[in-house]
Amino acid sequence: MAGSIPPASPAPPPASSALPFPRPRRPLGPAPEAAARHWYERVLGWTTAQGAPGAPLRLVTGVRFDVLDVPAEAGAVALRHLAPESPVALQGGRMRLLVAAGSAEELPGLLDWLEWGALALDLRALGAGGLTEAPAPPVRTAGAGVRRPGAGAVQGAAVWLRPPEPGRDVEAALPALPSFEGVTGAPDLVRLVDTVAAQCHRVRLRRGAGPRSRGRDQPLAFS
Repeated sequence: MAGSIPPASPAPPPASSALPFPRPRRPLGPAPEAAARHWYERVLGWTTAQGAPGAPLRLVTGVRFDVLDVPAEAGAVALRHLAPESPVALQGGRMRLLVAAGSAEELPGLLDWLEWGALALDLRALGAGGLTEAPAPPVRTAGAGVRRPGAGAVQGAAVWLRPPEPGRDVEAALPALPSFEGVTGAPDLVRLVDTVAAQCHRVRLRRGAGPRSRGRDQPLAFS
């Protein structure tokens, strides 16, 4: 119709409502796996290994340290033979005591010398080429010091009972044989192993040699 006013075109929607979903947000920080790898490799200088996607980060043993994997109640008694700064980890009912690199190779002969080699002990040594799950790094908060080790960790994951201290050479605090070159003033590996072996034996006796026992000739596990 002549003289009619054409309808006004609809106004464009506000920019804020252009998307039917919220805009993605940038992560507030690095992923936990990346942060843990950075802490171990860059802060502590430890070697790590990443397994399949979704698998926990692992620490490579035999480079800076070896690991004694023992029942937690046996390891708890042996803590007095460790320096206060010697790292110790927990996972489930197991305790992992960090010892000097090369200790796993020496352990079978040391157990024989201590007359524990003929017994079936729930003791595992991780040395060169071994892997152990990396506990979540301890978290520092402003004005609150260091949170308890393992705060926020996934249930069943490894946690630090005594976390390593950045800026300190871990080797100086690890139990070692007196003959190890370059290690001075370190806790005595012989006393530690003797105590752990005795406690492992007591734990075994307390639990009883039931049908699940493999017998006295069961070999120790070393890797």
